[in-house]
Parts: sequence; C-alpha cells; structure tokens
Amino acid sequence: MWAVAIHGGAGRVSAASIDTDCRVMDEAVTWAQGELDRGAAALDVVEGAIRILEDSGTFVAGKGSSPNIEGEWELDASICDGATRRCGAVAAMSSVYPPISIARAVMERTSHVLLAGAGAAAFARSCGFAEITDPATFFTPRFNPRPKSEDRHGTVGAVVLDTRGSIAAGTSTGGITGKMRGRVGDSPIVGAGSWADEMVGVSCTGAGEFFLRTAAAHAVSVRRSLLALPLRSAIDATLADVAKLGGQGGMIAIDRDGDVRYGFNSEAIRIGIANSSGLRDIRVARAAQD
Repeated sequence: MWAVAIHGGAGRVSAASIDTDCRVMDEAVTWAQGELDRGAAALDVVEGAIRILEDSGTFVAGKGSSPNIEGEWELDASICDGATRRCGAVAAMSSVYPPISIARAVMERTSHVLLAGAGAAAFARSCGFAEITDPATFFTPRFNPRPKSEDRHGTVGAVVLDTRGSIAAGTSTGGITGKMRGRVGDSPIVGAGSWADEMVGVSCTGAGEFFLRTAAAHAVSVRRSLLALPLRSAIDATLADVAKLGGQGGMIAIDRDGDVRYGFNSEAIRIGIANSSGLRDIRVARAAQD
C-alpha cells in the first residue's frame, strides 16, 4: 500500500491558470506513482515531487517565486522523515537552489534542523548546490508584487506513505508576494508548515502567520493520535483554529492506514492525490464544490 498527496497552494486561483496548474500537478503525481510502484522511499518521493513543482515556475515556490518588497528573492523549505523524526529546513535563503533539496541536506549533513539567511546559502554552496547568478532571469514569478491587500500565496508541498509504511512530508515556498525582507512563514517551521511521524504526515499552505500560531501541522497529528479523531476531522478542527484567529489556507495529510485527505477554508486549493488502490484526483478544488 502506498499513497501520495501534493498541493500547489490555497487561496485565490485565476481561471486562466487552472490548466497549467493541473498539468504540473499531474506530472508530479504521475512521477510519484511510478516511484512508489517500484518501492521508492517516502522521503525520496517527497523531495522529487516537490522538485517538479519548484522547477515548473508555475507556483509561488522555487523558480516561480516572486521577490520581496525590496526586490530580493528569499526561499523557505522543510522536509520531515516520519520514521526517524529527522527533519531539515532552510529559511530566507537566497542565491542558491533548490530549496527542498538543500533542506534535506541540512537534515542529512548537519546536526541542525534549520539554517537561515546567509548561513543557509553558505552551507548550500559548500554542498555544491546551484548558484543563482542572475535572479531576474532565473526566477519566473507568476504574479508581480502587489499591495498587501492583494498578497498571493502559492506554497507547494507533498506527503507520502511508502510501501514500507514510512511517512514523509515537505513544504516549499517563496513566501507571500511583496513580503518584508526577512519574513519567514510556516513553511520551513517543523510542526507548523510540515510534520511527519509514525502516525501521520502533513503539509500546510496559506497565511503562514496563522499556521505558526496554531502549530497547525503538528496539531493534526495530535488530534489524530491523542484524541483518536479521523484524519478528516483532525484537519477540519485544526483549520477551524486557524480560522478563529482570522487565517485562511489549507493542508494535505496521509495517515499510516493510507487515508489521504485535504481540507481548506480559503477560496480554493490546488491538490493532487493518488494511492495504490486506484484513487487519483487532480484538480483545483473550490469551497462550493468540496
């Protein structure tokens, strides 16, 4: 048994972008299915699926990230291995790529969990990751910077259960378009934007400050394991806490029984899910349709 879920961000979705969004998500899910069918590890599939989303330039993550208010690109990412509780993350990192793979390198090559700013970039260079010499041509931002009232979100993430029963999760983002320099949201924070343990894996997207304030990703696991809530109920209860504080967004999650779920309290969420029993759903889900 295996299962995979990916997301391409929650919030406002342009009708003109839906076909492109779904095409890239379909590519990521198809690749993940093939890897899981041949017995690949959950951690490898999470990293690989997010790399496809980052490299596409379609979402506000990876190559599709937009600059902050000062015209600089700052990237965040995290990755979690549920079987070992190992995790790695980078925050406010510029000039080096790709963020999800650098986050994994932090996990595997250091004794730390999170590296930020210039330190994260220096570490990435020392590992041989690609230097971004001309950000203006390297990045292909989907949206131009906008006033605060029109901030856009396009975080990407993946959660995977592999055939060994291991769960992994990861999240990557360029942050809110037009954000303040040095702003860090939930995506690189383990327990807020990403979480994986023996029971459940979660990746979040939306207004990061509110997911930080509710420790949203970990809260799903707590509700699932300690309160014995079904996965969908655990997601709904967590998003209700986010909404209570005034936040919007969504999340994807998979538990050790292979239950694959997503939820959102925003206008829409871009999702792709599949499992070894034949489930496959790739779409932009809207509140009125879910």
